[in-house]
Amino acid sequence: MRRAAPLGWWGSVACVAVLASLPSPGSGAIELGPLTFRAYGLMIALGVIAAVWLAAKRFEQAGRSPDHATGLAMWGVPAGLVGARLYHVITDWRSFQGRWFDAVKIWEGGLGILGGVIAGGVAALFYMRKNNLRIGETFDVMAPAVPLAQAIGRWGNWFNQELFGRPTTLPWGLEIDAEHRSGRPEETYHPTFLYESLWNLALVVVLLRVHRGGKLKPLGLSFLYLAGYSLGRLWIEAIRIDTATEVGGLRVNLWVFGLLLVASGVGVVWSLGGDDEAVDID
Repeated sequence: MRRAAPLGWWGSVACVAVLASLPSPGSGAIELGPLTFRAYGLMIALGVIAAVWLAAKRFEQAGRSPDHATGLAMWGVPAGLVGARLYHVITDWRSFQGRWFDAVKIWEGGLGILGGVIAGGVAALFYMRKNNLRIGETFDVMAPAVPLAQAIGRWGNWFNQELFGRPTTLPWGLEIDAEHRSGRPEETYHPTFLYESLWNLALVVVLLRVHRGGKLKPLGLSFLYLAGYSLGRLWIEAIRIDTATEVGGLRVNLWVFGLLLVASGVGVVWSLGGDDEAVDID
């Protein structure tokens, strides 16, 4: 029998490109023996743990007690969850009409990260005042830890099969079950959760390197985080197809993050040049 000619490297890549796609979990829950965990909440919890770990290291490197990382999390995380849910409900209130009790079902998904950052930041301010921490320096210590938490927490959307992008035939297209497609016939979609997760991980690296490579005025690193995250959300929002409130024909988050990008960009420019009082963290 004659053997078929080998496909070669490019042929193999072509086959993978045709056949490959990213699967979605069959369930939004993770079972460990008799225990069942909501994957969405578990991803958020893992993100918080990673953020506290990184923040603790940075506090220690800055000559401060690493216990402040845990203290800030105890104040900021509950407030952030409430703020994130409120932001989602306010900006997508039409989807809750007639079922307002569902607004409290955080485990089913639906957290507006910007609302979480704002509410968590306000709670953090109270902790800083209570513990006599310098506000600008403390926010900058925490800045890289926030996108790390977001990068991990976004995987909750994967388990819930939500917030995906437009249909795509790319090799990394995300398989979405029929019951989550709102009647769309296509089977694979842009994995926006993955795009945002990778973007946030890259942002963590950028923030750490920028702070290590030169001095910014206090709050400079925080402005850079807001600018970098806003930039990422703009292009990710542009390919999302989930139902969202629109203003002037554009998703409300496009307006919000566009304005935030401009404002935080101004903050970054202001912070350039450094300050002798900025915290040095290796």
